[in-house]
Amino acid sequence: MYSKAHGKSGSTKPKEKKIPSWMRYKSAEITKLIIKLAKAGKSSSEIGIYLRDSYGIPDVRVAVGKKLTEILDENKLLKEIPDDLMSLMKKNIQIRKHLELNKKDETAKRGLILTGSKIRRLVNYYQSIERLPKGWKFDPERIKLYVG
Repeated sequence: MYSKAHGKSGSTKPKEKKIPSWMRYKSAEITKLIIKLAKAGKSSSEIGIYLRDSYGIPDVRVAVGKKLTEILDENKLLKEIPDDLMSLMKKNIQIRKHLELNKKDETAKRGLILTGSKIRRLVNYYQSIERLPKGWKFDPERIKLYVG
């Protein structure tokens, strides 16, 4: 969105929306695995990667019939702040720390602006689907204490 690069990277999901014949786990087992991994402190993206790489489950939604976040929400294991928003906030704090030491780094200043706009867009989205409260605002000083 913010650069001239038009790269094509990352894995692609299977085109067919059916359970692969080689998958040996039932939906109840997958749900138990998700709950176990969430209780171990893994984020939802880490859980998805772990299920794909270690257990050979390519798509939780196809296998179980629900999204991974829906399963976590039903079992009250969903984190207060979504993972993608939390990682952007961590990045924002790292850039701010860098700018305290390197005040003339214009590239980092631009990165801070871009990260801030990504955070604002995600917050608006999460407020629209009621994942975050309507009055929620990104405050770097408050989040610095939360992130650590």
